[in-house]
Amino acid sequence: MPKKLIEVSIPLKEINAASAREKSIRHGHPSTLHLWWSRKPLATTRAVLWASLVDDPGDDEKRKDLFAILRKLVIWENTNNPDVLREARACLPKDLPELLDPFAGGGSIPLEGQRLGLTVHAHDLNPVAVLINKAMIEIPPKFAELPPVNPETRRNIGSDTGWAGASGLAEDVRYYGERMKEMAFARIGNMYPTIRTAEGEAKVIAWIWARTVKCPNPACGCEMPLVNSFVLSSKKGREVYVEPVIVDGKISGYEVRQGKNAPESPKTGKGSFKCAVCGAAVSNEYLHEQFKAGHDGRVMIGIAAEGRNGRIYVAPNEEHIKAADVPLPEDYPEVEMNQDCTDLVSGRGYGFTHWHQLFTNRQLTMLTTFSDLVSEVQEIAENDAKGTGRDAKEYAEAVGVYLAFVVDKLTQYNSTLCLWDATRDGIAQAFGRQALPMVWNFAESNPFCNSSGCFSNMLDWVTKAVGRLPAKAEGEASRAEAQDEEKLRNVMISTDPPYYDNIGYADLSDYFYIWMRRSLRNIYPELFRTMLVPSKDNELIATPYRHDNSPEKAKTFFESGMAEVCKNLYKYATEDYPITIYYAYKQNENDSASSGWETMLKAVIKAGFTITGTWPVHTELTSALKTNINALGSSVVLVCRKRSPSAPHISRRNFLLELKRELSSAIQTLSDGSISPVDLPQSAIGPGMMVYSKYSGVLEPDGTPITVRDALREINALIDGDDEDLDSESRFCVELYRENGFDVVSYDDALKIARAKNVSVESMNGTVFAEKGQVHLIDREDLKADAVGVWALAQRLTYAMEKGGNPACGAIVKACGKVQAEKARRLAYRLYSIAERRKWAEEARKYNDLAESWNDVLKWADTLAKPVAEQINIPMED
Repeated sequence: MPKKLIEVSIPLKEINAASAREKSIRHGHPSTLHLWWSRKPLATTRAVLWASLVDDPGDDEKRKDLFAILRKLVIWENTNNPDVLREARACLPKDLPELLDPFAGGGSIPLEGQRLGLTVHAHDLNPVAVLINKAMIEIPPKFAELPPVNPETRRNIGSDTGWAGASGLAEDVRYYGERMKEMAFARIGNMYPTIRTAEGEAKVIAWIWARTVKCPNPACGCEMPLVNSFVLSSKKGREVYVEPVIVDGKISGYEVRQGKNAPESPKTGKGSFKCAVCGAAVSNEYLHEQFKAGHDGRVMIGIAAEGRNGRIYVAPNEEHIKAADVPLPEDYPEVEMNQDCTDLVSGRGYGFTHWHQLFTNRQLTMLTTFSDLVSEVQEIAENDAKGTGRDAKEYAEAVGVYLAFVVDKLTQYNSTLCLWDATRDGIAQAFGRQALPMVWNFAESNPFCNSSGCFSNMLDWVTKAVGRLPAKAEGEASRAEAQDEEKLRNVMISTDPPYYDNIGYADLSDYFYIWMRRSLRNIYPELFRTMLVPSKDNELIATPYRHDNSPEKAKTFFESGMAEVCKNLYKYATEDYPITIYYAYKQNENDSASSGWETMLKAVIKAGFTITGTWPVHTELTSALKTNINALGSSVVLVCRKRSPSAPHISRRNFLLELKRELSSAIQTLSDGSISPVDLPQSAIGPGMMVYSKYSGVLEPDGTPITVRDALREINALIDGDDEDLDSESRFCVELYRENGFDVVSYDDALKIARAKNVSVESMNGTVFAEKGQVHLIDREDLKADAVGVWALAQRLTYAMEKGGNPACGAIVKACGKVQAEKARRLAYRLYSIAERRKWAEEARKYNDLAESWNDVLKWADTLAKPVAEQINIPMED
């Protein structure tokens, strides 16, 4: 069976760069349709799927042509480019397989499979994830190329053509969303008054509140504000702050002032404050007691409004304080939180037991109003859709799904967990990370303004995302457990299963589920039968609180569940295409002993798969390498094939011989293919595990099978490199570096290393300092001209790259010759690995920079080697 491109080589650097860039893409990106906490970048999933479908040509030149196509395919601007997609699809087989993602989550994998023309199946246990996938892959193809039904667009445009993809549907979402906003304003607009400013009447953007408790000092007893900062705007030249007005030892109000003289923050530590009046210390324990007893309060401290030339800040007044004082709506979602996982919602430690406690009464009234309007607007859309050649009820329900998403997005910017961001004069959403941390001073948005956190902005995010959905092929999204038996057979599989002790998304998604259920339970009754996200105990993560607070029971649950999943994947998977599994890998783990990593590999191999590749994919900006070498990798893609049931066993001795032979060749191929040192260890695990996993078992002399952990140790040892390319002096330097870096060691310790390498310390005056019983490697910038050997050359090149870039390195390569330079390059990979394991981030970065730039270094060496007359177009540094 021919190998696929992903089993041989992929342009990883460009894929990772495009994936990291997606973090800065906002308008039109599917991530803006609805929040999900662990979406894989579209560029990554598109590249992995395409490379899994395309045959490897077995020829470097032809492979370069495929790389060129893939490099274009992953660029965000080409996401819906018909020419690029046409060229990419032309490389795919005529009979495309169906694609299954049993852990669909945020839906990147099914969406990109559909974009490539595959029929896709997105399964997940979580109803919120299922709805996200329905909105991306199931609904749009049903109404692709159809014009909008709303009377305004039909009247103004009057054409039923030119509505590509889901653009007609997106236009209707926009129109009926605006109708919904108008209807809501008619009902609750009085709760959001304008504010009088120096410029006249202005729309309020946000009301800024502070939580309060009574000062514990009996002599004071004021209602003290709990704020991180009194600053409202820190923009240069437009600084604004709040100042408490203190009269007779009490706070009588708050004034808004311009300038940089904001009062000192009363926050003194994590969850601890001091009184703004008397300065008394307030401990976190005291706050917990007051909040749990219901003795906390809140006070309005400022108002942000829309001005002609930016934000206007004014002090609170009685009208606005009264406008915010509304009763609880009659039918709010009174649902209890899970009280066990306190790390996900910090407020639970302060007595927040129900989800509605995260919202003010005005926010609850607003959200219930918008949620109830979803079904009312659906009826209007259904009437407008009649006689337009589509199922009017189904189409109106589709519009309702996206409008429910707008309401969910409103909740992100309309809860008491939303900060006012003084650096950008706007509201920060509640989910700044994969949790809901406690917020002391919060901003309450005006949904009817035209700025931060408003309904129109949320609607705009959704409509732009819908308009860019591919709306191609068929898509099916349903609620199913990955451990369950499925009817699907002979399908291609790509999936991103939960990481070992990942965040409990089921608990977090209750935040959205309670509102989604209110809006959509009549459309999808089977998804919203329960008050909260169902079957949390079946979520496949090792969470101790769900297993009698026992880490061991949680570990057993995860391992058995993942093993069952992989067995089912084996049953579903076609033999024609590899399956790809994303592992949420943490760079700062000890990979060979990581419970999650090891469990995943064990489950995959035990289920009957051979691992044919591992590719580290980055979802963070590569500039992180400059400050923290361990922050780069975020996922590893495992590429797997079904192992033959008749695969033989192999002895440990023969396994190690084959491993060394295959891995040495693979490492050379990977490094020649511009895989950087930071990516090499994880990329090389694939070829190593392929040797291990293609056999039914690897046996010790006594018949005991060696474990995945043992195999990983052997693979990592080989990845660290051997001494075949090194001269004796360089071997000594490498070992000294491994143990001590450039630090001083005793002569006796250095002598032990020298004897093991069959050299003498005194013979290396050019690379090693040895005097008065102390020995250390000479710093690379101080290396003498007579220092010879691969070690010295690697250090000169590393220093030259740091100080002079590619031209300086090219001159050194020209002088020493490419054969010797190649040995130095390989050593740079090895030294990177040593530095990375020792957590010498800056050292690792320098070696990585040299290796990543090697092709450009060689071009400079070739240019400098040409006769002077030919040196006309010398390449310049980027």
